[in-house]
Amino acid sequence: MAGQETGERIGALLDELARQAGPEARETADELVRCVVEFYGEGLARAVRLLRSAPRGADPLAVLTADELVSDLLILHDLHPEDTATRVGRALDKVRPYLGSHAGDVEVAGLDMEAADGPTLRLRLRGSCDGCPSSTQTVRWTIEEAVARIAPEVEHIEVEGMAEENPAQPLLQILPHPPDAAPGDLAEPPGAAAAAAPAGSPGPGDAARWYPLGDRALPVGERATGVTDVAGRTLLLVRLPGQLYAYRDRCPVCAASLAPAVLDGELLRCAGCAAAFDVHRAGRGERAHLEPVPLLEEEGSVRVALPGELLGAGP
Repeated sequence: MAGQETGERIGALLDELARQAGPEARETADELVRCVVEFYGEGLARAVRLLRSAPRGADPLAVLTADELVSDLLILHDLHPEDTATRVGRALDKVRPYLGSHAGDVEVAGLDMEAADGPTLRLRLRGSCDGCPSSTQTVRWTIEEAVARIAPEVEHIEVEGMAEENPAQPLLQILPHPPDAAPGDLAEPPGAAAAAAPAGSPGPGDAARWYPLGDRALPVGERATGVTDVAGRTLLLVRLPGQLYAYRDRCPVCAASLAPAVLDGELLRCAGCAAAFDVHRAGRGERAHLEPVPLLEEEGSVRVALPGELLGAGP
């Protein structure tokens, strides 16, 4: 259908909606159309800017797929050069450094693109952090966020041994059909040897919201700590060589702030009670466990997720 005909068809449908459902429904539909037009307009503008500034000889598809919004548009219309299985593998590979701090493993058990409720990714968690529900949930939130950003057509993530709580949503519900990928294609995706934690998690109401961190909030140096406020909550950030970690700023033993804590190698020692916690192993200690916060660090940006229970808790 030509562009002019499509525009005329949209106008006719909006008029018909107004006749059937009234002026309020028409206003809502008009706003929806404006949002969709703005969405595609921004995507086209980015595509033009990317191609104009691309180095000579660069692969145009590689340039476009490197941008998250343009990549989402290509996925939406089945134009992305990588299938779902490949992109899921890349998503898991991106979070391997973070998952490694939980000393476990995550395996892709299957990918069902024809599931009744929508494309579903099945994962199997193995490893340590036994008896640490918060650590398990931070792993799950981090995986879900990474998959949602790279493979938004995956509508549900099911983890063996855990009830499904907050499945990753697709970019838009008008997704026609995802790139072809057989369930068996995910037997050994790149990054499948990532780390995770065992079953058990906070309740279904503890949905996480992701927040970007500015450069000023990040600790400077290979071994450094710092505190920052995110959405009214105080977080402790710990930088070790090659990895950044985030925890709730509260000692689980004495309830004191961890801002003055001393970093001894990979151990964080509370200044109030001298309790030690292994930063690299999700904050495990002899008597208690730090509360880890999901963190994604990629392409120069850092984001953390705060679950509902932390947003409603004290500092």
